[in-house]
Amino acid sequence: MLPRNTDSTRVREFAQRAERLGFDELWVVEDLGFRGGIAQAGAVLGWTERIRVGIGILPAGARNAAFAAMELATLAQLFPGRVDAGIGHGMPDWMRSVGAWTDRPLRTLDAHVSAVRALLRGDEITEGVRLDATSVPATPPPLLLGVRGPRSLALSGRIADGTVLAEPVTPEYARAAVASIAATGDHRLVAYNVGSVGPDAAAALAAVRPALAWMGEPDWAPHIDPLPFAAEFAQLRARSASREDFVRDLPDEWVAQLALAGTPAQVRARIDALAAAGVHSSVFAPIGDPVAALDSLATVL
Repeated sequence: MLPRNTDSTRVREFAQRAERLGFDELWVVEDLGFRGGIAQAGAVLGWTERIRVGIGILPAGARNAAFAAMELATLAQLFPGRVDAGIGHGMPDWMRSVGAWTDRPLRTLDAHVSAVRALLRGDEITEGVRLDATSVPATPPPLLLGVRGPRSLALSGRIADGTVLAEPVTPEYARAAVASIAATGDHRLVAYNVGSVGPDAAAALAAVRPALAWMGEPDWAPHIDPLPFAAEFAQLRARSASREDFVRDLPDEWVAQLALAGTPAQVRARIDALAAAGVHSSVFAPIGDPVAALDSLATVL
């Protein structure tokens, strides 16, 4: 994952180094106030030759479906077979702050994704609204939903090519998500996780620990509820006076399950466990200097 706050002068270096080291995919982030997903994807695709680029995620309420389809079709034509488009509800607070949240977010997402898919196929969605024949990509980019609630996951299973799960993704959470998705055909599962790899397992765990502080918020309960230590986790969250207190008191064994952190062999085993639970793509969210982190993360490849 290209961290959202990576210095703009280092984005090209990050992308090209990730490709050179042998990573299969690079995911860019669209978060309010940072950088746009489409623009980042176009730049990264243009600077690289092989690596697949995922956009995670484009909020449905922030874009007209026709214009979103135009952008995605352009990327798919210029860089065939190298684009994955993640679409989701967007963070409710962010969406409300820009007047883009709806009172029926599930219906909005369903309608938006269905319209984008139809347009990418060359279909007309309303009178006169379609892509010109010269702009329809030979192979439309896969559409993945970046969601986590059970109803949204079920929607993803019905209308999308895959699902993007935000961090932390454990094997238990992945299996629970797969059960909610209940896709009948091929459905790709992408899992984000904070990552740190090195010869010293304790140092790697210490490096990711601060990035887990926000996991003490109730919003992340769906990620934690399937875990065997969910009740103890909730108790720790309840008695912690601050995020700092919470993350300081997380046992190392919990940290090891909430991140891709440890020695190369330990992290490789964790990725294999995620794959066995249904994850097709494990995405590292780097800690510290993002370019320098790529070298250590690549030791698991």
